Amino acid sequence: MKCHPPTLLITLLLSGAVSALAQGSEPISLKLSMLAVKTIKVDGKPTEQLVPNPGSVNPGDVIRQMVSVKNATAKTVRDLPVQLPVPKNTEYLAPEKGLDSTKIMYSIDGGKTFAAAPLKKTITVTENGKSVQKEVEVKPGEYNAVRWIVAELAPGKSLELGYRIQVK
Repeated sequence: MKCHPPTLLITLLLSGAVSALAQGSEPISLKLSMLAVKTIKVDGKPTEQLVPNPGSVNPGDVIRQMVSVKNATAKTVRDLPVQLPVPKNTEYLAPEKGLDSTKIMYSIDGGKTFAAAPLKKTITVTENGKSVQKEVEVKPGEYNAVRWIVAELAPGKSLELGYRIQVK
């Protein structure tokens, strides 16, 4: 199955998939980008290359999904939540590196609830002929939405938040 990222991007934007909830009516601008992650050899060593606007992607391809957040106000914005769903037909892999200044939370119920990793869920298993409930750790591939809490974003400043996904 081939997916066309621009179509996916348009779908995400039209569905309000990227959201930032600033307190009051302060304008926060968001820009979503998707880059294909390719590995090429440079001087005989594997090197990561990011390809903007790949024509299409195939199962197994890795995509870097990023949202740029800009504070277009004259005030510092604090505790800004920014939420991004994991697109259908993809699997969450990992957050982008260098996001230590933000609190990251995940959802496995379509963005209704969020918690810090590792997430837990209760499953029912059969042991000795009886149904028993057990709490198990959720694998990152089951995450279907990500929320960052940006502690502080100064006036006119911007930052990038993101994660990697793999096409199913």
